[in-house]
Amino acid sequence: MHFSQFFRLADVMARMALRADATKFFLGYIWWVIEPLLYVAVLYVVFSVILSNRQPDFLFFLMVGKFAYTWFAKSVIQASNSIVAGKGLIGKVNVPKTLFPLASVQEGLYKQVAVFSLLFAVLIYGGYQVTVTWVYVLPVILVNYIMILACAYLGATLVCIVRDFAPLISLGMIFLMFSSGIFWDARDLGDPDKTALLLAVNPLAFIFDAYRQALMYATPPDMLHLFAIGAVFAGLLGIMVLIMRRASQYLALRALTE
Repeated sequence: MHFSQFFRLADVMARMALRADATKFFLGYIWWVIEPLLYVAVLYVVFSVILSNRQPDFLFFLMVGKFAYTWFAKSVIQASNSIVAGKGLIGKVNVPKTLFPLASVQEGLYKQVAVFSLLFAVLIYGGYQVTVTWVYVLPVILVNYIMILACAYLGATLVCIVRDFAPLISLGMIFLMFSSGIFWDARDLGDPDKTALLLAVNPLAFIFDAYRQALMYATPPDMLHLFAIGAVFAGLLGIMVLIMRRASQYLALRALTE
C-alpha cells in the first residue's frame, strides 16, 4: 500500500468516526467546541473564583493552554486504544497496525481545527491584535501534531501488548496537566533557571508557552528549541513505525488474544 493510499484510508476512517460520533449527541458537531469550553469554564471557576487568581488575562491564558492540552491528551489516549478497538477488522483483514492510531489522530486533528478557530476568534474579540507572530503558530502546531502522532504510536503499541498501560497513560496525562503550565505561567516561577529547566525537560510546557508567546504576547517562540523538539519526536515516530511494521503479526495476535 502506497503512503498516499494509506493516508487517504486513515483519513476516511477518521471522517467516518467523526460522523458516527456526531450522531450520538443532539448537538452533534457543536460538541467539538462546547466540550473544551466547558472544561475551561470549570477550571476558570476553580482557579479564578475559588482560588482567587488575579492574573488579568487568566481566562485567555487558560484557554490557550487547555485547548492545546486537550488536543494532545484526548488524541493520545484515544489512539492508544485504537488497535485493540479495531481487533474486529484486524481479525478479518491484514492491515497495517499503524493505520489505527493515525486515523484516531486525524480525527482529533479535525476537531482541533474547529477548536483553534474558536480560540482565534475569542482572542481577537478579547482585544488581542493579530500580529506577524501569529504565523509562528503554524510550526508550533506542526510540532505539536508530530508529538501527538509519535506518542500515539508508542501508546498504541504498549496498550496492545499489555492492556494495563491504558490506565497508566491516562494517569500520565493527569500528571502532565498539572506539571505543564496550563493553570500557571512557567515564566512566573521566580527563578529563571527553574523556568529554563521546565521548558527544557517538559516539551508540552514549552509548546503551551510557545502558543501563548505567539498569540498573546506578540513574541516569537524559541524556534531552535521548537525544531529540536520536532526532530526528537520525528525520530521517535520513525522508530515506532518501523517497530510496528516489523511486529505487525505479533501486534495482531496480542490484539485478538487478550
